[in-house]
Amino acid sequence: MATNKKRIAIIGGGPAGLFLFKTLLDSGKRDIEIDIFERRNRLGAGMPYSSSGANDEHITNVSENEIPELVTSIAEWARTVPVAILNQYHIDPDNFNEYKVLPRLFFGMYLSAQFDILLEHAKAEKITTNVHFECNVEDIIDKPEFNETWISIPDLGIIEFDTVVICTGHKWPMIHEGKVHGYFDAPYPPAKLNLHLNHKVAIRGSSLTAIDAIRTIARNNGAFFKAEGRNLTYEPFEHSPNFKISMHSRNGMLPAVRFHLEDSHLSNNSLLSEEEIAAHIKQNDGFLSLDYVFEKDFKAIFQDKDPEFYAKIREMKIEDFVTAMMELRERLDPFILLEAEYEQAAKSIKRKETIYWKEMLGVLSFAMNYPAKYLSAEDMQRLQNTLIPLISIVIAYVPQSSCEELLALNNAGVLEMISVGDDSEVVPEYEKGGATYHYTSEAGEKQSIYYQTFIDCVGQPHLSYAQFPFKSMLENRTISAARIRFRSEEQGRRALDSGNEKVEQGADGAYYLSVSGIAINDSFQVLDQYGAYSERIYIMAVPYIGGLNPDYSGLDFCEEAARRIVKSLL
Repeated sequence: MATNKKRIAIIGGGPAGLFLFKTLLDSGKRDIEIDIFERRNRLGAGMPYSSSGANDEHITNVSENEIPELVTSIAEWARTVPVAILNQYHIDPDNFNEYKVLPRLFFGMYLSAQFDILLEHAKAEKITTNVHFECNVEDIIDKPEFNETWISIPDLGIIEFDTVVICTGHKWPMIHEGKVHGYFDAPYPPAKLNLHLNHKVAIRGSSLTAIDAIRTIARNNGAFFKAEGRNLTYEPFEHSPNFKISMHSRNGMLPAVRFHLEDSHLSNNSLLSEEEIAAHIKQNDGFLSLDYVFEKDFKAIFQDKDPEFYAKIREMKIEDFVTAMMELRERLDPFILLEAEYEQAAKSIKRKETIYWKEMLGVLSFAMNYPAKYLSAEDMQRLQNTLIPLISIVIAYVPQSSCEELLALNNAGVLEMISVGDDSEVVPEYEKGGATYHYTSEAGEKQSIYYQTFIDCVGQPHLSYAQFPFKSMLENRTISAARIRFRSEEQGRRALDSGNEKVEQGADGAYYLSVSGIAINDSFQVLDQYGAYSERIYIMAVPYIGGLNPDYSGLDFCEEAARRIVKSLL
């Protein structure tokens, strides 16, 4: 492959690959050749916005005004869509509302169309781009002696590149599914949930993933009705009189409802700059203080924007703030709270007034994501155990139509929430199918409930170093397991002595907390066993970097990660 151009491989052509490709084209560099390897038969949509992750009933939790800029707006593109498709998804281009969420499959078509336009741009700029559809990359082999990275593809063999960017997207490992009848390791692809059920179904989790599963199985076993001037109602079909859904949640809470965002792109002029963060880390023995970020990127911003709220939280530590915010959610029935939040969010959207503390919690989460790798192990544990549970509830942004369906199902006696605590366990039943849910009730009583149908809906799992799919990178130690150093040697030793399997003592004598996935630097380059970064391999596949990037916020994450990668790469 004799060429003077930089040869770049993008592994995965979903939303991450889309934003990376766009950022490469926007860079102005023309001495590059790009190969895109996609295991499906289309680009752009990825798992969430294709039939792999959605049916017609599934909707986005973002609207057009909230997505990063691509080539054309959705409103412009909608005018080019065939009428049959517009009618199928109830889209009127003449009355398009950029603040409304969209059907996920329709949004996937938009992303695919954007990728096609970018391919035309690349062609016009004479940037050689080769797209390989239905192509499964089997392995990635780094060859530092040649300053190359090779990718292995069945039937095609080995192809050499200067740079490889892994954009493989979502991944749900199948463990019991297919071996245990009625047991589903994930609700995707949702077509597998087109089931007629005349019994109670167990759902593990209460996230957007759980709501996806509920929207599908509810439609297969009943119907929603909307009378003029009345709330949405639900009735099971005649063949499913015993159809019920039990959601099992560790905290017994539902995620918060979508509201109006004042700044739809998770940014704020008052946030700490990269230079300020770097200076703080240098002055703080190489660590980023979680309390420092919470003070500067969250609390301080309220001084001008919401002095009354600032007065309430001024003296609060993170733990105090989370306790205060969670108190109401823990006290109220989750569906009563959902209805109250639905009304509050409706006013927010109608008046175009944000719920400022919730919006800023989303901004804090996004801002903290990239430097999180510089937290101490002590602070990372605080983040994981205290702040992230609140963030994951508040910034889910459940769309209004999903709220209406959950309330209708609950009012019909079809949907219930069960709080199961941290000690819950799901045991697959290999002989009779389904699973048995073991948990302690809120009254302190041990429960063991059998369900014929069980659907695991905890959301995208953070996958481990050992689960990394490209085995040569594991065998050759091209990558290393992600870990965070303890600031206090005493606390690290105590954690190790207590039997915490996630704690280890390094060769340098320091103590480390293992977190999920692989180690990367700020430019998303993989780190080898010695902590040296690769000049050839980058990764923005979220399941494998979640330990050091605890919050990856959809398309905003794709845009920011692509920017950092391309800045380093070129």
